[in-house]
Amino acid sequence: MANVIKYDEEKIASLIYIIRGKRVMIDSDLAAIYCVETKMLKQAVRRNINRFPEDFMFELTKAEYDSLRSQFVTLKRGQHTKYLPFVFTEHGSLMLSSVLKSETAINASLHIVRAFVKLREMLASNKELAKKIEELEKKYDEQFNVVFVAIRQLMQKPEKSNRKSLGYRYKNKK
Repeated sequence: MANVIKYDEEKIASLIYIIRGKRVMIDSDLAAIYCVETKMLKQAVRRNINRFPEDFMFELTKAEYDSLRSQFVTLKRGQHTKYLPFVFTEHGSLMLSSVLKSETAINASLHIVRAFVKLREMLASNKELAKKIEELEKKYDEQFNVVFVAIRQLMQKPEKSNRKSLGYRYKNKK
């Protein structure tokens, strides 16, 4: 009987981190998604290490792990081990399904791919939105330039004219 995948694409997308400029997933999160123990996942990776080059998987440094760990408010007992975790890029997480060789792993890999695609689409839409806002700012800056010029002219002190003033002058004699 195959294990049931208990993660949807949104939940999986929330487990994707950016480390060393790459979008990655931590081995313990992937193990939970693939319904295996983290120890078993790491053993399968070590047995097939030639399938996981540096751009598919790498081990976190102590500093990276401490930084990532400090982002979690509470630490559950037994969840953090003395071994540094592996992190997997999109391609590495897909390679895991071929290494784990189970029906659950195949189904889980489909969810993981969809999560990475969804994340890519969200990032692309954010870039498009930022570009549109920038265009609007430029557009409005040009349109309101006339208003800014008029305001600056009003703020300047009036020039003294050479004309004589009209009317009576009152001189105070003391």
